[in-house]
Amino acid sequence: MEEPMPRSVASVQSGTYLVDNVRDSASRFGMGSSDLGIPYLRYDGTWGYVFGDTFRGQGAAGEYAGCPLMLYQAEFDRSGSTPIFFTASQPPEKCAELFDYQHHADNGFGHEVTRIPNDAITLTVGGRSRIFIQYTSVHRWIKAGSTTDGSLMSGIAYSDDNGATWRDFDRHWPGDAQGSSGSLEMMWSFAGVDPDGLLYVFSKAWNGSHFYRGDRGQIQVFRYKPVDFFNGRLDAREHWAYLNGSWRWVPAAEARPSSLFGPQNHIGEFSVKRIGDLYVMSYFDVSDGSIRTRTAPRPDQVWTAPKTQVVANAWWPPSHWFFGRTQPYLYGGYIHPGSEGPTNLTLLISAWDGQLGHRPYTVTQWSGLSI
Repeated sequence: MEEPMPRSVASVQSGTYLVDNVRDSASRFGMGSSDLGIPYLRYDGTWGYVFGDTFRGQGAAGEYAGCPLMLYQAEFDRSGSTPIFFTASQPPEKCAELFDYQHHADNGFGHEVTRIPNDAITLTVGGRSRIFIQYTSVHRWIKAGSTTDGSLMSGIAYSDDNGATWRDFDRHWPGDAQGSSGSLEMMWSFAGVDPDGLLYVFSKAWNGSHFYRGDRGQIQVFRYKPVDFFNGRLDAREHWAYLNGSWRWVPAAEARPSSLFGPQNHIGEFSVKRIGDLYVMSYFDVSDGSIRTRTAPRPDQVWTAPKTQVVANAWWPPSHWFFGRTQPYLYGGYIHPGSEGPTNLTLLISAWDGQLGHRPYTVTQWSGLSI
């Protein structure tokens, strides 16, 4: 078996390329250039990684393989001393697009460019295991300064056969093209099942283009009984809402969730996971050009101020000067649920070098981060 070819040989991974390298572990399964690499724990204790737009060759060379795609890993090194190494794919031998839909076509909802995954989770209820992927359907890619977000709708796909086939729940949330630009239901992150037995979910507006001017960093949280979510009762949830001068959990029919934060910087991709005894939120701060984290003891308690983890460049803005962790053209920043702890967090950070036409989509591993 060929060994991976990390960019860094440090004690922990600091920008190790996981895709788009000759003879790397992803290329063995037909994946060349790709992004996202959203990690989740599978039913059998192994790990899945969900990727976005993918090409068979390096850079923009080779055929377009689709979106989303999935690779697997038998065992994750929580210490970060060895890079992620992919050991299988879906389907076996050569990865391929998971969902059955057509790009740049009307699949029954309106014109779709692609379906971008935002997060994945496995739940086991009543002895049955099911994998879920929440996604955004893109109606159009918007330009800088747009007052609309370009989404079509969002949905949840699930698999009952360990990722081989997928179908959607009937419930979908309307997006920009259906009259709901800026809907906070477009991008979800599954924080996981809390010790209280409930599944906590965070969500925000679609800003996968990073150009949506109305994003304002708003993020909401709601929760499900796992059995309700598992069986597609997606409106049977409670919202964390600010009502009559106080925050409280209310039935979905009573009030919409309130934003956890006031008007903040624009936020692109984000991720929330329970690491140890803390909830950790990671996100791409579009305005600052960095991946940042916040923490809270509970989903419904006060979150810390943002902490910068990796920056796009070390010369602008001035707060980045001499910052040691740099990844040009970065975005994403997905938390690995298997991270060792608050002083050794692993993030998967994407990069898109669209201007130079070199490495248009990559995923890098950053371990050893302190939150």
